[in-house]
Amino acid sequence: YVLFRFYEIPQRDRADSISINTNTQSAVKARDLRSNSKQILKLKKAYEAKYSNGFFATKRGEIIPADKDKQYCIELSYLGKNLTAWYMQRPNLSYGETKIFDKYFNTLFKNDYLPEDAYALSFWMRKIMDAWTQENPLGLEEELLTMKAYAPYHLLFAISMVFAKCNNQTNVPSPSECLKVASENNLVDSIINIAANCLNSAISAEKNNCEQNNRSFIPQNWVKNKSCNAGIMSAIQNYFSFLPTMNKEMDSKLKNGVKIDSKYFSYRVQAED
Repeated sequence: YVLFRFYEIPQRDRADSISINTNTQSAVKARDLRSNSKQILKLKKAYEAKYSNGFFATKRGEIIPADKDKQYCIELSYLGKNLTAWYMQRPNLSYGETKIFDKYFNTLFKNDYLPEDAYALSFWMRKIMDAWTQENPLGLEEELLTMKAYAPYHLLFAISMVFAKCNNQTNVPSPSECLKVASENNLVDSIINIAANCLNSAISAEKNNCEQNNRSFIPQNWVKNKSCNAGIMSAIQNYFSFLPTMNKEMDSKLKNGVKIDSKYFSYRVQAED
């Protein structure tokens, strides 16, 4: 005999709570438990309504229909990681799927994200991963190149901070608005290259700091520590302080080509870290 337990509950929130709390001892992962939450289902409905040729896979192993355009297909796990890097500004936490969908889920998904922003995050990350190859077109440091499961989220974070810096903002820019202005002014690749340059500078600075203080530099520890975020932001600050003298043409392009209205900036999603 196999025992089953059935619940019939009209309250959606209570049903979600029971599902989560009665499955925490099983092999069911946090992202699986959250796939039917009202926040995720609402976003899935909005995304697939906006992009009829796209698909939002919320469950593990879900097969994308053959008639859908893969460029417009997104997946819940990667969306959570991208949101963590961009809106929470904690790329050092993006590698941990369990924390994202357990500890940080209610904080991260309390906002109603636009389908356009979900797509834009996927676009930026796809561009990053397309360049994260042995050919290394971005000229990434070797330590970064070998951390493909971690460091791409730091580059995504750097991209968001480049847009913030160009607009003299300390808040978080809309991913879709960033994509819009960068595409209109043919600056997508330039922005990614600048962000990669700053990421290189940040990891190199930390490596040099460790050498000067007779400490071992462990790249994996650096990308998992939130201090790396400050290093990336410092590198971006330094880059733009020298840009007017290093490359006047690019400085002018960025000042005129990536202007974003302040209404497209929002407060950072706070993480308890």
